[in-house]
Amino acid sequence: MNRVVSTTVYGMATAPTIAPEKSSKVVSKLYPNYKVIVLDDDFNTFQHVAECLMKYIPGMTGDRAWELTNQVHYEGQAIVWVGPQEQAELYHQQLRRAGLTMAPLEAA
Repeated sequence: MNRVVSTTVYGMATAPTIAPEKSSKVVSKLYPNYKVIVLDDDFNTFQHVAECLMKYIPGMTGDRAWELTNQVHYEGQAIVWVGPQEQAELYHQQLRRAGLTMAPLEAA
């Protein structure tokens, strides 16, 4: 006796697909700051370095300029300004053109 078994598959019940909500969060990422670094050399005088710092670095006081000039001399370098890349490039270029020995700009 041959038996034919017939099975019928009906649609499987599934939960409705729910699209994930779009995130309305805005993740702000700050641009990195850059360091303007003056290096020690054998030809710039303390006076010239301090005067350049006061002339080209905004808000630089005489006292701070001398502190940084001493740091350049005794430690070999000093970070004279930290901030956005475009301004850092400007100050770096101005100090270099004034004859100071500069380290390459680097991200802070």
